[in-house]
Amino acid sequence: MKNKASGWASGLAGVVIFAGSMPATRLAVADFTPLFLTSARAGLAATVALMLLSVCRQRMPQREDLLSLTIVALGVVIGFPLLTAFALQGVSAAHSLMYLGLLPLCTAAFSVLRGERRPKPAFWLFSLVGGAVVASYALAAKESHASWRDLLMIAAVIICGAGYAEGACLARRLGGWQTIAWALALALPAALPLAVLTWPVSFREVAFSAWMGLGYVSLFSMLIGFIFWYHGLAKGGTAAVGQLQLLQPFIGFGFAALFLHESIDGAMLACASAALICVAGAKKFA
Repeated sequence: MKNKASGWASGLAGVVIFAGSMPATRLAVADFTPLFLTSARAGLAATVALMLLSVCRQRMPQREDLLSLTIVALGVVIGFPLLTAFALQGVSAAHSLMYLGLLPLCTAAFSVLRGERRPKPAFWLFSLVGGAVVASYALAAKESHASWRDLLMIAAVIICGAGYAEGACLARRLGGWQTIAWALALALPAALPLAVLTWPVSFREVAFSAWMGLGYVSLFSMLIGFIFWYHGLAKGGTAAVGQLQLLQPFIGFGFAALFLHESIDGAMLACASAALICVAGAKKFA
């Protein structure tokens, strides 16, 4: 019971940190290209991660862990950041955040495909209802017009769900922060050359807000948030704790309103209430 409580607390902390990712990315892509932003955030986070691994004298992953680490790296270090960065060049942070409500269903689905313990049917009912509520709002929003940027967000969610599920399994063997640290280290040889190739012509016109966005997604979204998140998934269960992701869009609304001055309407609040009910139901039957 104590492990489950600790898992839910850590998972919630991770969700709060991740909730700032879309607004921060929106700030960053105003002056940085998606390719540079993705490679730079991975490179900066990997540098810090390697220092942590060295100072704490962590043992190298086993050969059988390399495939799982590759999936994590492709999913959450490269794939999700790159796809969302491209999408956020044309949609608001609030609009993109609505798609993240589908992450719990994707995470749970991939955990089942991996052969983990299957949740009760009621769990899937609450998950599907929660995902449908979020998806319905996203599709009915004024900005939504079935553009390629909406498709990018859907692809990003699917890829991220695979990375979350794979990382949760690894975290039980390697540890929470060690998992994302080694995944970052694995991505570093590709991230550094790409960052150099996509280096901005001049940094003089880069706004302070863009630098702040880059710093946030590099340290918090790419490393610190995962320390809490993978610890939560490992302790509380991937399918159960993963439902906390339904709260991420609505926590993110607060960040979007505060830092980007995006408006939050009544439909968003109604959707948030429905998602909270689904989280409670999913937790009960997970």
